[in-house]
Amino acid sequence: MAFRKFAALFGDRALAYATGNAVQDLLEPPPDALTIFEDGPGRWRVDAYFDVEAGDRDLAHELSALVDWPLPPFEIETVPDLNWVAISQAALPPVHAGGFTVHGSHDKDRIAHGPNSILIDAGEAFGTAHHATTLGCLLAIDRLTRARTFENMLDLGCGSGVLAIATAKAMPKTRIVAADMDAQSVKVATENVRLNGVRSRIALFVGNGLGHPKVRERAPFDFLVANILAGPLIQLASSIARAVNPGGTLVLSGILVPQAPEVIATYLAHGFALNRHDRMTGWSTLTFRRR
Repeated sequence: MAFRKFAALFGDRALAYATGNAVQDLLEPPPDALTIFEDGPGRWRVDAYFDVEAGDRDLAHELSALVDWPLPPFEIETVPDLNWVAISQAALPPVHAGGFTVHGSHDKDRIAHGPNSILIDAGEAFGTAHHATTLGCLLAIDRLTRARTFENMLDLGCGSGVLAIATAKAMPKTRIVAADMDAQSVKVATENVRLNGVRSRIALFVGNGLGHPKVRERAPFDFLVANILAGPLIQLASSIARAVNPGGTLVLSGILVPQAPEVIATYLAHGFALNRHDRMTGWSTLTFRRR
C-alpha cells in the first residue's frame, strides 16, 4: 500500500498544532497518520499521510472551509509502503502540561523521570496529551490539584488512562475510578496504569461509567473529569450532576469552541457554576463547581 504525504511548514507553533488538530479531527476521512514536529529554529512541520486508494485530496481547499487562519502551501509526494502509523507515533515529542511531562517509551532515556512524568505510547486508545482536549484536561488537573485535595475522582471515558494517572501522581491518597465503554481502551489504560506504577490506586471498568455498579458504589465524587464529546456530555448532564458532590469539581472537554455555550448552559441548568473556560486551538476545556 502506498501513501500520499501532504507536508506544510509553519512559522508559528500554535498554528501548526491547530492545523494538525483540524486535519485529524475535522477532515473525513481522517489521515492514516499525522506528525507535527520542530523542523529547525522557529519552524514547525505538519505531515499528513493518506492511503492513495482513498483517492486524490485537495487538503488546502478542504481546510480553507474549516479554519480561519492562513495556511501555507502543502507539498505533496507519494511515499512507499512503510508503517507510517508507527513512524508518526515514534515522532511524537514529550508534552509538558503544567507540572506533568507526558512522553512515549522512545523518549524514556532522554527526559527526567520525576514523580509527575507519565509514560503513554500512542496506540489504540485516545490520549497522548498532544491533542488539545487531553492537554487542556491535564493543565486543569495540574492547576486544581495544586490548589486543593480531592478524595474521590472519576475519569469518565478514560481512553489511555492518562488523566487518571496524572491525578494519581499529583494526589497519592485520592481514590480513583476510570471507566470507558471501549474494552480495548480499558485494556490499554490498565497497561498504562501498571507501567506508571499506580495500579493499586486506580480501579478500571468497562462499560457505561455512570451506570456501572462498581462506579455507582464509589459515587458521589468530589472530582470528575470527562473528556468525551459535546453531544454525549449534554445527554449525560443529569447523570453527571448526580455523580458529583455539592461543592465538587467537574472538568469537561472534547468540546469544540462553538459548542461550548450549549454545554455551559446545560450544566448551569443542572446546578453547576462555571469557574473557568480555557480555549486551545479550537477546543474548549470547562471547569465547573457543583453548587
